[in-house]
Amino acid sequence: MKTNSGKSEQPASQNPKIGSVDGGTRMKQVMELLLAQPAGEKDIEKLSAVADVDAFKGESVDNFFIVNAALLESAKSGNITSIKEVRSIICDDAALIHKLELDNEKLAMEKKKNEPAPAAESGYRGLPADCVAPAFCEALFDIGEHAHHEYVFSGGRGSGKSTFISLAIIDRLMRDPTLHALAMRQVGATLRTSVYQQLLWAIGKLGLSAEFKCTVNPLQITRIETGQKIWFRGADDPDKIKSIKVPFGWIGVLWFEELDQFAGAEAVRKIEQSVIRGGDDAYIFKSFNPPRSAVNWANKYVTTPKEERLLCSSTYLDVPRRWLGNSFTEEAEFLKRANPDAYENEYLGVANGSGGSVFGNLELREITDDEIAAFDRIYCGVDWGWYPDPYAYSRVYYDPARLTLYVYDELRCLKKSNRETAQLLKSEHGVSEKQIVFCDSAEPKSVSEYKSCDIRAVPVKKYPGSVDYSMKWLQSLTSIVIDPKRCPAAAEEFSSYEYDRDRNGDILSGYPDKNNHSIDAVRYALDRVIAGSRVEVLK
Repeated sequence: MKTNSGKSEQPASQNPKIGSVDGGTRMKQVMELLLAQPAGEKDIEKLSAVADVDAFKGESVDNFFIVNAALLESAKSGNITSIKEVRSIICDDAALIHKLELDNEKLAMEKKKNEPAPAAESGYRGLPADCVAPAFCEALFDIGEHAHHEYVFSGGRGSGKSTFISLAIIDRLMRDPTLHALAMRQVGATLRTSVYQQLLWAIGKLGLSAEFKCTVNPLQITRIETGQKIWFRGADDPDKIKSIKVPFGWIGVLWFEELDQFAGAEAVRKIEQSVIRGGDDAYIFKSFNPPRSAVNWANKYVTTPKEERLLCSSTYLDVPRRWLGNSFTEEAEFLKRANPDAYENEYLGVANGSGGSVFGNLELREITDDEIAAFDRIYCGVDWGWYPDPYAYSRVYYDPARLTLYVYDELRCLKKSNRETAQLLKSEHGVSEKQIVFCDSAEPKSVSEYKSCDIRAVPVKKYPGSVDYSMKWLQSLTSIVIDPKRCPAAAEEFSSYEYDRDRNGDILSGYPDKNNHSIDAVRYALDRVIAGSRVEVLK
């Protein structure tokens, strides 16, 4: 056949590629349609002769039933072709089932092949028993079960609380790769020499130094395998807390070290609300040495019942003696004999003070000329000033055997130059060229000017936490004796110096930087004595 174009065209029936496919498909569709039609009454009667039609109630008996019934009847009568057909149908079903099972197995294998390989098992096996002091066993199990949300550890010097918390934080991060941690102090400048060093120690103690990258700029610790981080922030710079960007997961561990130094319960709560977000699991650790005053906000805070909080108290007596060393224990026992109240507060963590007065060991009395004549350890200190802050000079004697300090001479003035005060020290206060005068290091020019005036001026050494340490040292003395006639300014400052309070009237930790010029002069005078008494201890 020719088309209008002149090309010959085969009839559809002679085109095997089109005709056979279309015809075969059409025939199959017609057959399926006919088999699905309801069977006639005569056919159903024939079906009743070989099968129970009532068994098909609820279903329509179609031609498919009739054809299969006839095939089965023919096979039963011995028709070889029918027997083969029935067997083929049965075998086809079995083959189909087998094929489906095979396909499912192949799919499962492909799925398993595409899944990421399971992470290699870490060698980490948890906290060794010899790293945990008995006082912290309950807390350890409680943290493992996550029975509480907040864990508060209080205790005196050497009680092991910071040691345990640092181990617990690393343990949490090793067990849960989605967690990050934030360690905090009130003053950011103290982080590197306190909580950062403590966590470095914990990592090393657990044999995980190769697992972590520790940097000081920025100050942070990163778990290499997972990318988990430990950040360090001071509450004195809120913007740095807000600037933390978590790469994945959430900050689920928060540590407030030296809790009492924060600006009250409300300030701590706001930090918690800002930091702990996005996860169901969170561990908030708080540690502190109880301040002496029972009405300090931190001391009151831990006595307020809270279901989600676990309290854990410990002392150096709960820690294996070999962890602290003999010198630590000897120092504690000496203070126990010399000043039982100070020992009870500093080493046993008992808040045994009352009111807001900082110096409960103050003794105002006359210091006689005979006593002064016997003084053989004289120390002098200067706090620079002009106006409205006054210049303050203090002369003191320290008796280490009795832990007693005597303040017996002072110079206090306004609007006097360095040369004028230097001249007064030499002419009226007996400062010789050999006498060392320890001065505030904040004014190097004033120190140099004193030297040019033949005053042996030495700037004091300051370090993060030096004010707190020196103030606590003064508080730990058996007695601070001040002669109010010879030193009226020092007597007034020491006797009226009190802790700050929050708006609820609760005492805040820390030492107010106001009305403390004579106090600072005394601290500077004893700079080397206090520095010599500084002992590294486990908190």
